[in-house]
Amino acid sequence: MTQQRAVTERRDWCRLPLAIPIFVRSRDEKGKDFLEFATALNISASGALVAVRRSLPVAARLLLEIPSAPLAATAKLPKASRTLRAKCVRVTHAEGYHLIALKFSKPLLLAQTKSTHSTQRKDGSARVKRFSLEQAFSPA
Repeated sequence: MTQQRAVTERRDWCRLPLAIPIFVRSRDEKGKDFLEFATALNISASGALVAVRRSLPVAARLLLEIPSAPLAATAKLPKASRTLRAKCVRVTHAEGYHLIALKFSKPLLLAQTKSTHSTQRKDGSARVKRFSLEQAFSPA
């Protein structure tokens, strides 16, 4: 059965089973813009499975917006994509919600960065004391 599953698997990217709160922006059947709070149930580099309350047609274009903490805007963190363009490729209707399978317009890939640093550890890092939870919570 494992061989059969490997042959029938068509996905290029593995899915991560994460529950991520997101906002879905799109247009309804009348062309009116809407914004809905939803949950991404799993995600891969090429798409996601999202649970929404509103039914969307197959081929609907939408934007996924991932909310972030205010810290991300003020801290000097690498900029990450928070808005993703996607297309609905499948809809499964359930009681009270709809599961929409989405394909991202561009796969989520890490940018290749050139580093001038060696992949080896710096000399000083070998002398850094390692932190362990046992040490942190043991009575003094």
